[in-house]
Amino acid sequence: MTIDDVAGELYGLDPGEFVATRTERAAQARADGDRDLAKAITALRRPTVAAWTVNLLARHAPKEIAALLDLGDALRSAQRQLSGDKLRALGAQRQQVVNAMTKRAGELAAEHDRPASEQVLREVGQTLTAALADPDVADQVRAGVLPATVTYDGFGPAGLVAITGGKAAAPAKRASTRRSGKSPEDVEAARRAEAKQELDDAESALETARSARDEAEAAATRAKTELEEIESRIDKLRTELEHAEQQRHFARTAEHQARGELTSARSQFERMQRWADRARARMDED
Repeated sequence: MTIDDVAGELYGLDPGEFVATRTERAAQARADGDRDLAKAITALRRPTVAAWTVNLLARHAPKEIAALLDLGDALRSAQRQLSGDKLRALGAQRQQVVNAMTKRAGELAAEHDRPASEQVLREVGQTLTAALADPDVADQVRAGVLPATVTYDGFGPAGLVAITGGKAAAPAKRASTRRSGKSPEDVEAARRAEAKQELDDAESALETARSARDEAEAAATRAKTELEEIESRIDKLRTELEHAEQQRHFARTAEHQARGELTSARSQFERMQRWADRARARMDED
C-alpha cells in the first residue's frame, strides 16, 4: 500500500465516505508498522464538492480529460513559439472544450446523486481552465486527486498564478520576446494575442463574479422576505395565542361556575327527593 494507492482510492469516494475510509487506511498503515505512511494518509484533505466533481470527471471521462490537457500543451507550445494565429484559434477551442467538459461534470454529479450548483460548476470550469495553463494542476486533474478547486490569473506560463487551497504558486518566468527568426510583426502579433486572451479571461472572470454577486443579492433579498413573512406569522400566531388564552380563562371561569351550580342543583334535588319520600310515607300511613 502506497500513498498514491490510498489517495487514488480516497479521492474516488463520495465525500461523505472520505473521512471514515481515511481513518481506516491510516490505522491499517500503523498496524503494518509504517508510521510515515499513516501520517501521510492522515494529512490527505477531504475534497470540496467541486473538487470531487472534477475527480469524478477524471475517472469517468479519462479520454476527454486527456484531450483537454493535450489542448493545454498545444496552447503553451503556441505561446512559446509566439504564434498569434495559433493562440487565437486554440483559445476559442479551449473555451468550447471547457464548457463541454463542465457540462459533462454536472451530468456525472447528478448521476451520483450530488447535483452540482451553478457555483460548483463555475469552480469546475475554473479548475479545468487552470489545468490547461499549469502542468502541475493538469497532473492532479488527470489523476483525479484534487482536494480543492483551482483558479488562475492570466493565461499560460507567463503570468500564471495557480491558487489551490489558498496558496498561490509563483508565476513562471516570462518568456523572452527576442527570438531568432521572428519578425517584429510576429512578436507584436503574439503579444497582442496573449493580451487579448488575458482580456477575455479577465472579462469572463468579471462576468462570473458579477453573476455570483447578483445571485448573492437575490438570495439575501429572498432570505429577508422569508424572514419578514415568518416574523409576520409569528406575530399573528402570538395574537391568536393571546386570544386563545383569554378564551381559556373565560371557559375555566364558566366551568367553575357551572360546577358550583351543579353542586347546588344536586343538593336541591336531594332535599326535594327526601321531601317527596316523606309525603308518600304519610299517605301510606293514612
